[in-house]
Amino acid sequence: MEAIYVKNIVKRYKNGVEALNGLSLTVKKGEIFSLLGQNGAGKSTLINILTTYLEPTSGTAKILGNDIYTETDAVRRNIACVAQKTSIDTYLSLKENMILQSKLYKIPKEEAEVRMKILISCFALERYLQYPVSSYSGGVKRRLDIALNLMSNPQILFLDEPTVGMDIQSLMVMWNMMKKIRDELGTTIFLTTHYLEEADDLSDTICIMRNGKEVVQGTPTELRELIKNNMLNIRFANKSEAISCFTELSEARNDIKLFLREEKILVHSKQSIEDLQAISQWLFERKIKFEGIEIVQPTLEDVFLRLTEVNELEEIV
Repeated sequence: MEAIYVKNIVKRYKNGVEALNGLSLTVKKGEIFSLLGQNGAGKSTLINILTTYLEPTSGTAKILGNDIYTETDAVRRNIACVAQKTSIDTYLSLKENMILQSKLYKIPKEEAEVRMKILISCFALERYLQYPVSSYSGGVKRRLDIALNLMSNPQILFLDEPTVGMDIQSLMVMWNMMKKIRDELGTTIFLTTHYLEEADDLSDTICIMRNGKEVVQGTPTELRELIKNNMLNIRFANKSEAISCFTELSEARNDIKLFLREEKILVHSKQSIEDLQAISQWLFERKIKFEGIEIVQPTLEDVFLRLTEVNELEEIV
């Protein structure tokens, strides 16, 4: 039995917008599952459906074998969801927040005390016990928010972009926390994120979606193997030079796929060596300034760009 089973889910709003268009996916027990997609791809809509806050238009969705339509209470007992905005009461202390959470879920006092000690240790929150919650940094508040949601001992934890806006140190701490939740507590994590490096580092399984449907699902290694050819990476001194060259090269070579990424142009090519020579010659003949050109291995970000056809120039124009 899968932790989450979704088959042909459709969500159509009253205004006619179709957020999900026949989405299907499966999540195994005890894994970190990352859902990737552009803004508006339907990630938050799916989480709202799986956590029973929103009803789908059609399709099947089950949580630990329980149907989200007919067995809503059973679903809610086994899940917890950490939204982008924290749910901490800053007027209460850290322990008071955790005790309140245990009372909301009717957890016996002795069990709650044991659970609280485990979570405080797991999330390295001991040093903050003497300080008011209102003084915590954003990263620490996020860790406490996740700890609060684990007080009910859920089998599945939904995290909707939990690391947005974090500095690199808080980010590293959060990544370690998520691995601990999976490895030490045995909790299944369903994660949405915009950070491809985060998904690559954390995930057992990744699903990439576009326009309300899944494009592909697999391990990070399996996804990288989808692009078997090497790529060309053309580097420029700044983004404006990259944009200028991108426009010219797109017009000159419509037989290759180009992507603009900051001050670089990525070229998807089946003949990387031949194209390296041809494009290098093209750059020199037109006296286009560039920092360097090289053949590189595809990354998860390259796979994402290819499958979702995200292009920075399209966002600029």
